[in-house]
Amino acid sequence: MRPIRPAGRLVVFLCTGLLLVACGSAANRASPAGGQSSPRLTASAGLSSSPATTPVATPVPSAAAAQAPQFGTGDATVPLAAQAVDTSHPTQVIGDGTPASCTSAAVVAAVAAGGIITFNCGPNPVTIAMTATAKVVNTHQQTVIDGGGKVTLSGAGQIRILYMNTCDPNQAYTTSDCWQQQYPQLVVQNLTFKDAYSSVQQSSTASYGGGAVFDEGGQLKVVNSGFLDNACYASGPDLGGAAIRALGMYPGTPVYITDDTFTGGYCSNGGALSSIDASWYVVNSLFGNNQAIGFGANPAQSGSPGGGSGGAIYTDGDNYNVTIDDSVIRDGSAREGGGAIFFVVDAGYGTLTIENGSVLRDNPSGEFQNAPGIFDSVDGQDTSPVITGGSVVSD
Repeated sequence: MRPIRPAGRLVVFLCTGLLLVACGSAANRASPAGGQSSPRLTASAGLSSSPATTPVATPVPSAAAAQAPQFGTGDATVPLAAQAVDTSHPTQVIGDGTPASCTSAAVVAAVAAGGIITFNCGPNPVTIAMTATAKVVNTHQQTVIDGGGKVTLSGAGQIRILYMNTCDPNQAYTTSDCWQQQYPQLVVQNLTFKDAYSSVQQSSTASYGGGAVFDEGGQLKVVNSGFLDNACYASGPDLGGAAIRALGMYPGTPVYITDDTFTGGYCSNGGALSSIDASWYVVNSLFGNNQAIGFGANPAQSGSPGGGSGGAIYTDGDNYNVTIDDSVIRDGSAREGGGAIFFVVDAGYGTLTIENGSVLRDNPSGEFQNAPGIFDSVDGQDTSPVITGGSVVSD
């Protein structure tokens, strides 16, 4: 069995100098980049791995996309596997129809029980202040959390909101090698994550990064959801993912990011997304004003704490791909490399593809890049991303 954290994957950069960036408190961060999302219909589709469902509370209406606010941007065709899950027959319903019944404790208990989870908090949008992190139990093959477009989970600048880790014995081991196992699958849809924070510092055993969502192993899909003003620890050479951190994911399926919005995030690396050994498929999604605020790169330069790469997206590892499909990344920044995207494959195959009218613009890199806002390296060689379908990558 592999340890909770794999051996560090080091990428050497010969960079000198620092670009200093003022980084205030959550209350003083720059407001998220604006932008109107395009209206669209998001089909719902069950998955072959879905468990049988028997409601244990009065079912509430499915979180249909037509009822939920529309996040993201673009109108690319979404593959079936990346679409929302049908939640019209939930196994669990959080709340009894009143806002007061929708509590942090209820969310934590529902996630621990697994299955298909919806909310019944009344007719109006609600914000649930999380006082503890909701944790997936690995013996549940699938956990689906659907906010119906009315629910915001807030970390109040102190709490990581959602956690899944196949290599955490407290959440139950289900295979002899927890790294890159196929299940469980976590699906988040029609939900908003705001002001989440992970204070965990980088170490050989800690589950670091992932301000709103931390996921090690299994599969992850996020649909029509917003990630607003989330953060994780400000330094560390490989610490990242103010919104989402994904590690050692099942290699047969990418992490799906579908019709989502990420704004105002900051972390040492990856102001929105971060991963090791995970492929990503990002479609119809919007990234604005996300920042990598660490400094010293990876490995950390002498006298520095390390970090500062991938303003919106920071990825590392072996044998993985990242696809950006009809999405927008703008107004991000990195104190070191890749103001929009940092993509490094240490060994094996890997391609960064930007396609179908995607736009990357105004994402300054403080120290190094090999395309505007991008650092792309495969097997130690600088590589150009594949840019197709009228996509624009510019300063």
